[in-house]
Amino acid sequence: MQTRREILKRSATVAGLLATTGLFPQYAFAFNKAAFDAKSVADAVKAFGGSAPVESKDVTLTAPDIAENGAVVPLGVATTLAGVKQMLLLVEKNPSALVAKFDVTPAVDPNFATRAKMGQSSDVYAVAILNDGKAFFAKKEVKVTLGGCGG
Repeated sequence: MQTRREILKRSATVAGLLATTGLFPQYAFAFNKAAFDAKSVADAVKAFGGSAPVESKDVTLTAPDIAENGAVVPLGVATTLAGVKQMLLLVEKNPSALVAKFDVTPAVDPNFATRAKMGQSSDVYAVAILNDGKAFFAKKEVKVTLGGCGG
């Protein structure tokens, strides 16, 4: 039977080997600090290389009119635009506006759903950034009755 000390020692050895070979998950290197620190929609879009977003009927945002619990607000984003590189979900009055970023390739249908935390009633934006840097958005106001971000 192995002791706890032996298990920790072997785990540290395996972690060291993974670190030296570069096999740790690559998502840690893909973190965009400027985007997650952005306080506005325009700043978040700019951090991902997009131009000033323009409203478009080709971007669809699915969100409830009233969210009873701000801790779990279901949101969906989709687009029919061609050449989409990234899709963003942003909540204007959250401490960090960026809620989710989805990378789109030709093999992926640009239709995503997730749940977000909202501290208060706010406008929610779905933004599609194209390969050429153009950005298009859809907007919807979501009223929150019970805040999820400490509210």
